[in-house]
Amino acid sequence: WYQRRVHGERVVLPSAFKERVLAGLREMTGEVEAQDTRYFDERRKNRELQKRVDKGKYRARLLKRAFREKEVQAAVGPCRVTYCEDKVLLADMASDYVGTLVNQLVQEKGEARVIFATGASQFEFTAALANRKLVQWDRVTAFHLDEYRGIGADHPAAFRKYLNDRLFSQTTRRFKAVHLLDPNDPEGYAKLLNEAPIDIACIGIGENGHIAFNDPPVADFNDKKDVKVVELDQKCRKQQLGEGWFKTLDDVPTHAVTLTCPMILKANAISCLVPDARKADAVRDTFKGEVSTAVPASILRTHKNVRFWLDEGSASKL
Repeated sequence: WYQRRVHGERVVLPSAFKERVLAGLREMTGEVEAQDTRYFDERRKNRELQKRVDKGKYRARLLKRAFREKEVQAAVGPCRVTYCEDKVLLADMASDYVGTLVNQLVQEKGEARVIFATGASQFEFTAALANRKLVQWDRVTAFHLDEYRGIGADHPAAFRKYLNDRLFSQTTRRFKAVHLLDPNDPEGYAKLLNEAPIDIACIGIGENGHIAFNDPPVADFNDKKDVKVVELDQKCRKQQLGEGWFKTLDDVPTHAVTLTCPMILKANAISCLVPDARKADAVRDTFKGEVSTAVPASILRTHKNVRFWLDEGSASKL
């Protein structure tokens, strides 16, 4: 039949042969459709199973986090602590807390006055704040905690540059006012701070237990000044070097201007974000020891409205 068809002869297939061919095709098609159905059913079942597994893992993480948070909370006493094993998620949670608080203050009194922290431990928090488009930053007057002496405002390590680049220039709504700390005029900055109450202070804790640049040798819980010039201790300077702000220890300034401990405690609310295992000793000493200038951050335990944010590393010694 094939040879006759090639040579152009018209061939009429027997009807019985046609029926067998068509039956074979129908059978093959049915098998393919059945195989496709089985394949897609199997994929759907696998997806549903994976969803259940993922949901179970998520619930397990939540339970583990809640259990660990209770452990940390029990270790620190009456202070309010939020724990999260992931520092990025922790920073996002802290930024949500601060952003919500800002909006509440704006709704209540039309504006908010906020102090911001700097440093490597605040990278994720600052980025999360800048991405919060619903926060009414245009009603916020901003300050910051400290600044080096002896370097310009455009130096890569300058805290004025840090906040301008990472926060003040990144929000969709521009801040109502931004007061940058001139290290040559601490008295003028103190006057700006005291024009009205500070609503929120966003701070961290250093490896030596400092808050702002109140290192153990210079911290004074009864300081009569609100802003002052201080000499940085060796451990603090090594931290700045370790975070990559300077090439050598000799490049790290020996002096800075900082808000004092009493000035920080004047804030109506304090949000203290402390991630990373390198801060574990400082966090332990903040909560476990006496309230003492040997660990300046320990004074935070006396504030009526402070919330600490700790990750797996920083809470590892509690």
